Amino acid sequence: MRCAQLPRHAAGPQKTLSPPAQRSRLNKHDLSTPIRWPAEAIWEAMAPRWPGFTVEILPTIDSTNSELMRRFRASGATEPVLLVAEQQSAGRGRLGRNWESQRGASLTFSLGMGLAPSDWSGLSLAVGSSVANSLDPMPAEGAARIRLKWPNDLWLDERKLGGILIETASQAAQRYVIIGIGINICTPDWTLALPGSAATPGVAATGLDALAQPAGRGLDAASALQAIVPDLLAAVARFETRGFAAFEAAFADRDMLAGRMVQLSDGRCGTALGVSSGGALRVQTDTGLQEVSSAEVSVRPAAAAAGQRCAAEPDPNTP
Repeated sequence: MRCAQLPRHAAGPQKTLSPPAQRSRLNKHDLSTPIRWPAEAIWEAMAPRWPGFTVEILPTIDSTNSELMRRFRASGATEPVLLVAEQQSAGRGRLGRNWESQRGASLTFSLGMGLAPSDWSGLSLAVGSSVANSLDPMPAEGAARIRLKWPNDLWLDERKLGGILIETASQAAQRYVIIGIGINICTPDWTLALPGSAATPGVAATGLDALAQPAGRGLDAASALQAIVPDLLAAVARFETRGFAAFEAAFADRDMLAGRMVQLSDGRCGTALGVSSGGALRVQTDTGLQEVSSAEVSVRPAAAAAGQRCAAEPDPNTP
């Protein structure tokens, strides 16, 4: 893997790119080396279990999630399809944030299929657990390096590695799910800005090249895709029949927020205490234990866990 020679571009949301020189440098695409995607190998392995399964590789598109949604709304077809884009120009992350990619420096793909679980709660956590374990299997002792930040982010060594966007649509009695995944292959050289005030600290991004350094095992976009997809399809099938209960322990093993001070976008703050059986974030606040199902969560700096008050919490000594 030759990350140093690739244009670095985050697979996560809200990049901070101000200098024109930096922007022009990042927009130069590396087209010299073809990516050898394992499309046929993935299809051969998955097609017997998933009738109608197809794999498509596109050089560029606005958004793989948007494309699969357009197709479903036009045809209503629910056969499983894996759509990979070497580059996205208008990808979307959670809450409508930008989610872009550049060829070779990140992996972006979407899996679309019909799905009918009795309860959809916790699907993003199940998907995250599957992806993390495919890239960084749990060691016999100690903790895995890839962790999960509720509800849809993958982190590596306290830096954002990638994200998950799940969307659903219905036609007649058919429910269709689109699971979009973006992962940095090469470590970007900027900071991802969190939502909130200007004083909110940024979050550094990282790539799979950072995971490879201690272990000496590198994953490029093609090999990462091949590692992720089989387990992902198996995880989706397991979720459909057993729900989040089948993944609760796996998520807990990688939960990066557990025991940490967190602040929600609505101003509430407290200590994260894992997730409920339905995948809701459990936060111990001054007013009691709260379960959060959709609010954006940002991790407070380490100093906050040592006793500082939350930024949004009023000081009782202030008149």
